Amino acid sequence: MGLKVIYPGLEDHLDHHLLKSISNKEYGFGGMLCLDMETEARANKLMDLLQNQTQFGLMAVSLGYYETLMSCSGSSTSSELNHEERALAGISPGLVRMSIGYSGTPGQRWGQFEKALLSLQDLGLLSKN
Repeated sequence: MGLKVIYPGLEDHLDHHLLKSISNKEYGFGGMLCLDMETEARANKLMDLLQNQTQFGLMAVSLGYYETLMSCSGSSTSSELNHEERALAGISPGLVRMSIGYSGTPGQRWGQFEKALLSLQDLGLLSKN
């Protein structure tokens, strides 16, 4: 869908092979992932749609909970870093971190997520592929 996804379960992730070699094969790569929405405004709009339109998850600073949680790192947990430090750490202004919770099925979660992305496309904030 044209999004930059950062997830260690993807083979192109820098630490994919390391995590694969040390992780429990039965548990996969976990439920933490990031999307780079490029700008804080786009990140916040996505999270707003995911929380308020589709009930995908909740905006939060801490990502430890059984429900799906998400945050825009540049303006929350990493806001104490200056622009250069965030860039060096790979934290773009629109980086959305997500901790996918236990509630709902993968199909339900994907449907909620896709609905929010389609809304972003309709608003002209995401290109249509």
